Amino acid sequence: MASGDFCSPGEGMEILQQVCSRQLPPCNLSEEDLLQNPHFSKLLLSLSQHVDESGLSLSLAKEQAQAWKEVRLHKTTWLRSEILQRVIRELLVDYYVKIQDTNLTSEDKKFHETLEQQLLVTQLTQLLGPSQERATPPLLGLEKADLLELMPPAEDFVWMRARLPLEVEEQLKKKCFTLLCYHDPNSDSDHETLKAAKVWKLAEILVSEKQQCQDAKSQQKEQVVLLEKKRATYSQVLLRCLALLHRLLQEHRLKTQSELDRINAQYLEIKCSAMILKLRMEELKILSDTYTAEKVEVHRLIRDRLEGAIRLQKQDMEKSRQVLNTYEVLGEEFDKLVKEYTQLKQTTEDRRWALQEFNKAYR
Repeated sequence: MASGDFCSPGEGMEILQQVCSRQLPPCNLSEEDLLQNPHFSKLLLSLSQHVDESGLSLSLAKEQAQAWKEVRLHKTTWLRSEILQRVIRELLVDYYVKIQDTNLTSEDKKFHETLEQQLLVTQLTQLLGPSQERATPPLLGLEKADLLELMPPAEDFVWMRARLPLEVEEQLKKKCFTLLCYHDPNSDSDHETLKAAKVWKLAEILVSEKQQCQDAKSQQKEQVVLLEKKRATYSQVLLRCLALLHRLLQEHRLKTQSELDRINAQYLEIKCSAMILKLRMEELKILSDTYTAEKVEVHRLIRDRLEGAIRLQKQDMEKSRQVLNTYEVLGEEFDKLVKEYTQLKQTTEDRRWALQEFNKAYR
């Protein structure tokens, strides 16, 4: 395949985007994927020259269009026959609903009975089918000639056939008016002539609305394709963002962690101080609730006296310490004198006790 058959990279990329969105199923290919696979891009561009917007080849698309045309023709023919049969059945159903109505004339009864008889015979004849194509005996041994004997008289059939178009037309007109009122409820109160005029344009309006619906579906399909592309793009962007966030966390977490720890420590310190103040406040509150002003004054006087006694004791202790320091200057001789004085004092105490005991015994 010659390279001259393709456009420039920028134009080729744009054409390829259109091919992926309209002619080929959504494949969620990004521009980066297409640039990394140039041969695949060329294949898609070449394939787009041989397919239509639905993805079929041009020859198959032509055959499909012809087949759909024939299907529509057969469908139209079948619908006409089906509508006519359903209208006739509805005429008979309406007749049996109104059969108790005394306003029905003999001609109406005759028309509906002839129509019903003709319809039943025709349906049974179709069920039997052509005699030359049957491989099995006919149902109940009946032949088509047996059924034809049940046909209504020729005069009644001709009269019924002449009246049938008018009855079918009236029934179809009712249906058209019902459809018009369903499509436009405001038309229910209009005159019959105005309704007929609106019904005449109703087909064009329905075709236009159908085309609008199809256009909306096509736009919705395109929007779905664009949404899928954006969703894939957004997923890639989110993955890149997550990678960047992960790297930022890895790089800056250690820097911010120390600052965060310092702030937490400061916060805990302040919180601890607040708790201590709160405990002190509760202690003071308990004391204020426990002791009255008189008790506090008495405790203050006791404390002052105790503090005065403590000061006097400290002064005496200081004087005694000075005296001891003076005695310590004398050295070992002072220690001997202290021992002798202690022994003499102990001897004196013992003799005083003995003298007291002697006096008690003498008395």
